[in-house]
Amino acid sequence: MTSSESALGSITTFGSGRASATPDIMRVTISIETRAESVAPAYAAAGQRTDAVVKVLRADGVQPRDISTSGLSVRTETVWTDGNREQLVGYVASTSLTVTLRDIGKASADGGPAQIIAHAVDAGGDDVRLGGLTLTVSDEESLLTRARDAAWDHALAKAEQYAARARRALGPVLEITENTSGPSVPMPRMKLAAESAYAGASPIPVELGESELSATVRVTWQLT
Repeated sequence: MTSSESALGSITTFGSGRASATPDIMRVTISIETRAESVAPAYAAAGQRTDAVVKVLRADGVQPRDISTSGLSVRTETVWTDGNREQLVGYVASTSLTVTLRDIGKASADGGPAQIIAHAVDAGGDDVRLGGLTLTVSDEESLLTRARDAAWDHALAKAEQYAARARRALGPVLEITENTSGPSVPMPRMKLAAESAYAGASPIPVELGESELSATVRVTWQLT
């Protein structure tokens, strides 16, 4: 927006700034879904598969605090018959884990997060499902500070330019209003090789991209 000067001898400018960083935290949802003709076997199988996935995650160094159960359900499974009626064919038990992987940008001899996910998929077998994956920055406050500095510099540069053209000088700041937006993270692009079966799954490469945070500031100066 353009600057404006009031009759009281003040000037208001708007500045915007952005800061970006490579994400260093990954959150992935790993779900287990098992089927059986009755509830108890389906539920037991889901528990066994989930336990296997959790053990592999911990063996790969994922801390207990970074593994949380985010879903648990048992439902009926039905099909439509030729007589246009629903027929019960079994039960589906499912559970979901939200797994946080940290320092994902650092080089790792064991393949890093891609290898960890591959091990979990291998442990879950054909019953595993990979859900949402998000990438974030752990130190968002530092990112916000950089965006604020850039927004302030932008607003100040405009104010100084207009004040100089008006043959005036900037005095004390009268008012500051700030707006910030949360990190904008590109959707991770994942490639799954056609030959990667769940048994002995290979790592899936994930492109981290950049996380961007923006700030907008409205500043009013007194003119002297």
